[in-house]
Amino acid sequence: MAHSLSAKKRVRQNTKKKAVNRARKSQIKTQVKRLETVLAGGDVKAASEQYKLVVKKLDKTATTSTMHKKTVARKKSRLAKRLNALKAKVG
Repeated sequence: MAHSLSAKKRVRQNTKKKAVNRARKSQIKTQVKRLETVLAGGDVKAASEQYKLVVKKLDKTATTSTMHKKTVARKKSRLAKRLNALKAKVG
């Protein structure tokens, strides 16, 4: 248990920040799941639009340091690879 005032304040801040970070990560997971369902459906135009939304959310998360920049880059790359495979298969 924290004893000093600064340590108590840090505990309060950490709990608030943890809630915000969890919410952001949850939103990203939801966006990725939506993209995966569209990719499974085979609609290239809808998948491209959904991919743009996912990338935007990932980039915002990377700038707030909720997720590491390279983790975000890896996720974006893997999703782009799947989108490009769908485009090649359809087109």
